[in-house]
Amino acid sequence: MIIAEVGSVHDGSFGNALKLIEAVASTGADAVKFQSHIASAESLASAPAPGYFSDEPRLTYFQRTSFSIVQWRELAAHAVCNGVTFLSSPFSLEAVDLLEDIGISAYKIPSGEVSNIPLLERIAMTRKPVLLSSGMSDWNELDLAVETVRNSCHTTVMQCSSAYPCPPESVGLNVIGEMARRYNLPVGYSDQTMGIAAPIAATALGATVIEKHFTFSRLMYGSDARHSMEPDEFRRMCVALKEVRSMLATPVRKADTAPYAEMKQIFEKSIVTARPLFTGTVICRDDLAFKKPGDGISAAKYKDIIGRRVTVDLPADHKLGYGDLQ
Repeated sequence: MIIAEVGSVHDGSFGNALKLIEAVASTGADAVKFQSHIASAESLASAPAPGYFSDEPRLTYFQRTSFSIVQWRELAAHAVCNGVTFLSSPFSLEAVDLLEDIGISAYKIPSGEVSNIPLLERIAMTRKPVLLSSGMSDWNELDLAVETVRNSCHTTVMQCSSAYPCPPESVGLNVIGEMARRYNLPVGYSDQTMGIAAPIAATALGATVIEKHFTFSRLMYGSDARHSMEPDEFRRMCVALKEVRSMLATPVRKADTAPYAEMKQIFEKSIVTARPLFTGTVICRDDLAFKKPGDGISAAKYKDIIGRRVTVDLPADHKLGYGDLQ
């Protein structure tokens, strides 16, 4: 599953939100994800803004960019009409109630809410699938979060590093395998890097869900646009990820060389005579050469030929057959 994380990059414009859904659908992503903020329910007025976006007070930003329940319903319906799954991360109990009212199909729990056990307990009551991010949590915190939801909800644990943008050395690809072994659950990867290498590597390592920030342009105003992926880039990433999934889904049997039968004849080498040989000659190494095509005795079997006797006169460059030997 490939999730385009729109978050609040719409900057409070309902029209932009609709168009972002359409843009996500055009890339080949499976889902579009927003963030459902109810400012008074999740934040004090004194709450600080993150260092990467301090252009306006956090509470003001959430208030200004929020949507009504009617608008949320329209966004969810618009996603369905465009063939993508609608998701939104709740940041309060009230936001969970809102998303339940519009019929959300699954929950993505953001990294900052992993320790919000009341929120997780409320989500567990819905019994809907959960994507649990992990960017700010140590193992003890994540253990408690997983324990809170796993018995009630189909749970996917998401490796994430909460750095915006995330440098390659902080991606933590090793954690994907550790999570899979620790929880025996599906594992995903929520990416904050600026490229596509990390999502591709995560997929190859077994991640079944990939999430990546999405924007019309990194020049847009807002908290996430500058470290998001633009539509053409996202489209290329989707193509690459689906190719990787296809590779993983179709294992190759190394013992089966039938698909290469024609190529083996063309490119491999047969044993040929290096010089004219007369009847009765006992073949030594210097009597042999190895040339294309590979439809004779394989060069790999040259030791089986040494010491055998030639039964007929043979010219140079004769492709040896077992009928020539005794």
